[in-house]
Amino acid sequence: MKKVLTVTELTRNIQFLLESSFDLVWVEGEISNLRRPNSGHVYFTLKDDKSQVRAVIFRQALRGILFELEDGTHILCRAGLTVYSPRGEYQLIIDMIEPKGLGALQLAFEQLKARLEREGLFDPSWKKPIPFIPERIGVVTSPSGAVIRDILHITGRRFPSVDILLAPVRVQGPEAPLEIVQAIEILNAVEGVDVIIVARGGGSLEDLMAFNDERVARAIFQSRLPVISAVGHETDFTISDFVSDLRAPTPSAAAEMAVPVRKELLRSTVEMAGRIGNRHRRLVENKAEGLERLRERLHDPSRGIADRRIHFDAAAGRLVNALRTGIERGERNSGILRERLHASSPVRGIRDRRILVDALGRDLKSHLFRRTERIRDRLAGLVSVLDSLSPLAVLKRGYGLVRTVPEGTIVRSSASVDAGREVDVKVAEGSFTASVTKTRPE
Repeated sequence: MKKVLTVTELTRNIQFLLESSFDLVWVEGEISNLRRPNSGHVYFTLKDDKSQVRAVIFRQALRGILFELEDGTHILCRAGLTVYSPRGEYQLIIDMIEPKGLGALQLAFEQLKARLEREGLFDPSWKKPIPFIPERIGVVTSPSGAVIRDILHITGRRFPSVDILLAPVRVQGPEAPLEIVQAIEILNAVEGVDVIIVARGGGSLEDLMAFNDERVARAIFQSRLPVISAVGHETDFTISDFVSDLRAPTPSAAAEMAVPVRKELLRSTVEMAGRIGNRHRRLVENKAEGLERLRERLHDPSRGIADRRIHFDAAAGRLVNALRTGIERGERNSGILRERLHASSPVRGIRDRRILVDALGRDLKSHLFRRTERIRDRLAGLVSVLDSLSPLAVLKRGYGLVRTVPEGTIVRSSASVDAGREVDVKVAEGSFTASVTKTRPE
């Protein structure tokens, strides 16, 4: 009679056969039903179009995986076979994994780029403007590479007075991301730094991984200062390029973007000053021509001056009346106060206050009188100035204003009238018509 096995014995025998027959196997498939319990291990099903098998990656093995595991990812993995006794199922214990087709570094890059883009870190609305003429530039790069020498050479040639502050870091290797993050934070705390350049030379995707690190991307995004990313050559793109405020194709190009050419700036400033001067001269000439046209259109101003003289006389009269009314009101108020003091104070106090009120009244009258005199003198001065500016004053000195008849055009030159022409001559008192008998050019 055959030996009867328990389920546990049968499972153990199968487990022994599997683990002894299969050391390590490479398996290809698609991830599905991925779970991440609190233990830190990762469980999922690896499947193809016909079969599936359970798989587990323990927490220790996860540290070597650069990309993010997701449902639907096609992978190639190295694993050992074992049997999970409670369910009697065989499963894969994976210790190495890489994406199928796309390299692990490239996949990690694409996954991080997509996640940060969804969070809005690449949104142009967050980009800070680069200062036109920075006083100090912070540079995050290796102190021994050609990058810093190129930046110093170009900035020294384009704008010699700009300061370069180097924050030395490693630009590749596991320690590089943390050093870059710390350098960005330190430069943000240094007074006088206007812009930061994060730079390194070209290299493979693996060489540039420090600039595809999420910590570096978030440090650039959170920077108070604008950041120019200059990583690799023109065809290289990193996460730092997408999150920075400005991407430069090379470190040398970053230096050119950071500072203008001082000589060209001075030349354009001089040219601009010249254009402003020419424009100002043209404006003055246009205004002068306009003023001359207005002067030619101006007729005899005596009527306008007379109107203004009447206006000033009326204003002076109103002012004198207002001052007189104020004086009278002050006298009345003084009398009222005197009466109130007399009624409400003892005899001795009344006498003292009466003396004070009389003095105040005299001071008020004196002040108002002096103020009235000053205003009257000022009005007389203004009237005198107006009289001196009036063409009538010129006529009173023996001059005459000659106009053609009947046009009324002012005659400024003897060449503008012919012999026999009638002209109208206005003098200080009245006017008369005369006939030109002979003209004499000066």
